[in-house]
Parts: sequence; structure tokens; C-alpha cells
Amino acid sequence: MLIRTLAAWVLLAGVAAPASAQRIYTWHDENGNLVLSNMQRPPQGASVRSFAIGGDSSIKTTSRAVPTRIALYDDLIAQHAQLNGLRADLVRAVVQVESGFNPNARSPKGAKGLMQLMPATAKEFGVTNPYNAVDNVRAGTAYLRQLLDRYDNNEELALAAYNAGPGAVDKYGESVPPYRETRNYVSKIERIAGVKQLPGTQIYQVTKIVDGRPIVYYTDKKPE
Repeated sequence: MLIRTLAAWVLLAGVAAPASAQRIYTWHDENGNLVLSNMQRPPQGASVRSFAIGGDSSIKTTSRAVPTRIALYDDLIAQHAQLNGLRADLVRAVVQVESGFNPNARSPKGAKGLMQLMPATAKEFGVTNPYNAVDNVRAGTAYLRQLLDRYDNNEELALAAYNAGPGAVDKYGESVPPYRETRNYVSKIERIAGVKQLPGTQIYQVTKIVDGRPIVYYTDKKPE
């Protein structure tokens, strides 16, 4: 299943709007794809959920998560977590700590969007607009998968690298760097996400053909 966006689902950094003007609708199209849109008239007969998203006059990174935002991005997170062989709880925790589920979040260091992509990471994964929720989560989960592969599925090291960069983890002998921010970051995510995946768990890369296109996903179940 693929996830796509329609209409004016483009979220720009620093653009504030009254809460009444920010309402997002979600539904699944005829092909089963998840759609996120601010269209005022979703397709007739579609099973639609809507969420009021308040505007902020000042955008900043925060770990406070608004319940409606959590629900809005849950399917998106679950889909890309599955495609990359990640625990949905882990991805959800990263989003909460990184941005508080605020797609407009922006850090002083230049990280942007739900999973706080740095410009170099966004470029590596082909993201032109890091404030687009779908592209941000797609790239963020792919990057987290890349880090897990690098550190033998050790979530603690992958999270440390997500926060401080792989160079910092390698500098300290493939251990969590002695930075207060990084250690607090890893600890907070582990508390939210629960039991972590054990290092050494076998992850398989599987390619399926969907609508004539190869779709790659990861799983801990050996393909038949």
C-alpha cells in the first residue's frame, strides 16, 4: 500500500493560521492508499476522519504531543515503519520527542518537520519539502533503518546517531556519546517506545511489485 497526498496538503514553516482555518481530512482512496488533505469536500461516500490543527505564531521543536495530531499521523507512521522493518512504537516515539507531532517544527540547527530532518538527510532521501508530512516520515524512517543496519539493529546506538550523528557514535567507540542532550534523547525515546529490539535480530529486505513498480520493505520474518 502506498501513501500519497492530494490538493493543498503543503505545510510551510513559519506560516501561521487561525485554528478554524486548519482542518485536515483523511480517508483511503479506491486503491486503499491513505490520503491526507485540507480539501473541504472529500470524495462522496468515502469514510472520512477530520482533525482540527491549530496554527502557531511561533514554530519550535517540542516534545508535547497534541492528541489529535497523534491520531492524524498514526497510519502514516505504521505504514512506513512496516516498510522499513521498524517498530511503530519506536518511530512514534521519535516523532514525539523530535517534534511533538508538529509538521511545522523547526530547530535552531536547521532540522525540520515531524522527524526533524537535517538538510543533508532530506537531500539524501530526495525530500524537497521537509514540512510535507508524508515525505518527512518516509525519509526519516528510511534513515533510521539505515542507522539500524549500520549498528547491527542496536536501537540505542541508532537513536544516538539520529540525534548526534554517526560520526559522534563512532568517535566514542560505537557507544552513546557522553553528551547530555543525546543521552537524555535516547533515554526519553526508550521510555516512550518500551522494550527495544535486540541487537542481532535478522532483518530481511523484500521487494514487491505494486502497480508495476518495485516497492521495497523490511521484515523480521524470513520470506518464503
